[in-house]
Amino acid sequence: MADYSRLPGPVNDHWKWQDVAACRGLRTQVFFHPAQERGPAWRRRETEAKAICHRCPVITQCRQHALNVPEPYGIWGGLSADERRDLLRAGRSAPSEPLHAVPDTRTAG
Repeated sequence: MADYSRLPGPVNDHWKWQDVAACRGLRTQVFFHPAQERGPAWRRRETEAKAICHRCPVITQCRQHALNVPEPYGIWGGLSADERRDLLRAGRSAPSEPLHAVPDTRTAG
């Protein structure tokens, strides 16, 4: 008889946190900008996305995933791609607690 005890559990267990994410079922356009979006429209959309993230019960898992992969686009765990890149360049991992105010490090375009 085969020994299955060393096999990993179902892949779904690894991603189970996504089932309770505040963004689940929302339009992805809130979290990923259209190609031509700039300036105030970009900032409004990011503010809306980050507000959703900051009330999410799995913001920490989402942020850690985005830093581990690393996700190159969109808002993940309340951070933009630029903010995640800055954290990774600085050699820092995700904060264990959600950030309450995330500064906009991007220049308006």
